[in-house]
Amino acid sequence: MTTTHVTAVILGVALASAGCSSTRAADNQSAAAPPTVAVARVARGDLTQTLSLAAEFRPYQEIDVHAKVAGYVKSIGVDVGDRVKAGQLLAVLEIPELQDEMRQDDAAVRRNAEEIRRAKADLERAESAHQVAHLSSTRLAAVIKERPNLVAQQDVDDATARDRIAEAQVATAQATLAAAEQQLEVSKATQNKTQTLFAYARITAPFEGVITHRYADTGAMIQAGTASQTQTMPIVRLSENRLLRLTIPVPESAVTRIRLGEPVDVRVQALGRTYPGKIARFAERLSADTRTMETEVDVANANLELIPGMYAYADIALDRITGALIVPVQALDRDEQKTSVMVVNGGTLERRAVKTGLELPDRVEITSGLIENDLVVVGSRSQLKAGTAATPKVSETQAAEGKP
Repeated sequence: MTTTHVTAVILGVALASAGCSSTRAADNQSAAAPPTVAVARVARGDLTQTLSLAAEFRPYQEIDVHAKVAGYVKSIGVDVGDRVKAGQLLAVLEIPELQDEMRQDDAAVRRNAEEIRRAKADLERAESAHQVAHLSSTRLAAVIKERPNLVAQQDVDDATARDRIAEAQVATAQATLAAAEQQLEVSKATQNKTQTLFAYARITAPFEGVITHRYADTGAMIQAGTASQTQTMPIVRLSENRLLRLTIPVPESAVTRIRLGEPVDVRVQALGRTYPGKIARFAERLSADTRTMETEVDVANANLELIPGMYAYADIALDRITGALIVPVQALDRDEQKTSVMVVNGGTLERRAVKTGLELPDRVEITSGLIENDLVVVGSRSQLKAGTAATPKVSETQAAEGKP
């Protein structure tokens, strides 16, 4: 072997040894670097626990408009979809029988008024006759006192009798007049009743709303809707839609936290919008079958965008906390005895026991064990141990900032 060949081999071995040393040094440096862990910063925020329940919009009030009296539909001025005001005329019935009764009642009132005038004349005549008889009896009584034998006793007795007869006739005339006046009141009451019934021939809207169904047409025979047991045909159906109701079944676990007037967010998926509502009333009684309490939410519908029958979700706020320390739920480690989190403190992992408060699906309130701006590990912690070094990397989405 020549000198040149020996020199080349020596140089090759030296270079190989130098390369292996460099690789081992890089591997050692990589093994010594602390791992990077995903963390979330503990911050203060507001927590609201909500109960979301599905329900169907109903009109605030809805009725079938019936006729009080029977008759034929003379005219009907509304149809499906028409919006009407309170007191607006909906239909007119034709009732010939009531018109005849009104004429009879008018005649009865006039006849009884004439009876009163006749009774008053009879009373005046009886009073005049009584005055004459009483005066004659009084004079004869005075004369017989002064001159007892001047007038026969028979004449005195006759005068006294005529006086008493005239007095009785006055009483009879007064009773006849009173009876005539009472009969006039009866006739007027009957007349008022007939007029009231005839007024029902004009069917008006009891409240502002929209006509959602029309049952009758011109000429239809309508029976009197005087009893709920009879199956009478209505005229129209009227719904008040400017205010709607949502009837939701609140579960037993949440009924104690329902308050009148509490705001409710009503989400309508068909429109892609959320509307404000409020708890207007609740039953204060649980259903034995479902163990829920019927609760009604009123939703204003001034522009009539919402249609009765639409489905919506009512989000009821049960608990609210402001300024709470919040961490993501995935940062918690739970066992039977305690709840803890892993914190990156000064580049070192630390296990801390914490106490929790209000808990939502993605966030939880911390009542003790952490302070604001602590960095809690939210990534996988299976390979991490307390006391080892770690490099924190703040997660882009932090529940502590109030993001869902």
